Amino acid sequence: MLRVGIIGCGNIFTMHATSVNHLENAKLVGVCDIKKDRADEAALKFNTEAFYDYKDLIEKSKIDAVHICVPHYLHPIITKYALEQGVNVLCEKPMSINFEDAIANVKLAEEKNLKYSVIFQCRYNDSSKLIKENIENGKLGKVISARVVLTWCKPDSYYALSDWKGTWGKEGGGVIIDQAIHSLDLANWFINDESISVQAHLSNRGHKIMEVDDTGEGFIRYKNGATLGFWAMNNYGIDEPIEIRLLCKNGKAVMSYDKAEIILKDGTILNTEQKDEEIVYENGKDYWGFQHIKQIKDFYESIENNTEPFISGKEALKIQKIICEIYKNQQVI
Repeated sequence: MLRVGIIGCGNIFTMHATSVNHLENAKLVGVCDIKKDRADEAALKFNTEAFYDYKDLIEKSKIDAVHICVPHYLHPIITKYALEQGVNVLCEKPMSINFEDAIANVKLAEEKNLKYSVIFQCRYNDSSKLIKENIENGKLGKVISARVVLTWCKPDSYYALSDWKGTWGKEGGGVIIDQAIHSLDLANWFINDESISVQAHLSNRGHKIMEVDDTGEGFIRYKNGATLGFWAMNNYGIDEPIEIRLLCKNGKAVMSYDKAEIILKDGTILNTEQKDEEIVYENGKDYWGFQHIKQIKDFYESIENNTEPFISGKEALKIQKIICEIYKNQQVI
């Protein structure tokens, strides 16, 4: 039975705590938040102990693994501390707000022989898996060109509720690092090659109280010749389903998080729609993908069996590099 702690009891907390409660090989022994009332409420709800300092949770609760669900700028700081204390780490995306911290923690985990995984739960969606399987089995074949479009709604009132979102120092960016990162990760995963150039332009076109990007577009080239174009904005009127399109050697594919359709050159059509899950996440949001439990289960099994997590820190570096390249030398206007 793995002893598990969760640091950060905000919006995404329920996806982690509920998942832990549904898994037989783990026990939630502590939760932590600097906001005492939030930590106390979470501890009461999940029948565990409350902490108000992440170091106290890590040092006093004798945990085997920690889930990190805090503001972006704290991800690498708490990851580093946990690894130094011999604790396996599962961190919400992004790994950090700069590439150097991410590389350092991957290296540290390897030196300590600890498991370090980063949440990209949408890879576990039925739509994502259908496309990935048909790329790998050769039916779709190599990705030639990909396109990502995201139009969501995050008005000023959304940023007004947070003491860290919408800031360079704490969030590290806006629509790209916070919302579009999942879609870009999926497209990058499908292409499965090294990016060699990243061009991008970022703007703040619809917000008054935050300083980061609400609109971003760009173009990525890969070593194998594939290309990825993207456009993302979070000042649309509602949250529309994301769309990823792929032109492949043997056909085309189009997906949102919930649905996917593949049309092969020989006329074959393959499709899938996300099946309902037995687990219910209270106040969970559709665009979170609802697959946290599958990644968390894989992470725990990697600890028990001393195997590599499906989405290791090393694997997550691939999209971290691209996100950081998008923001490199950008002046948001």
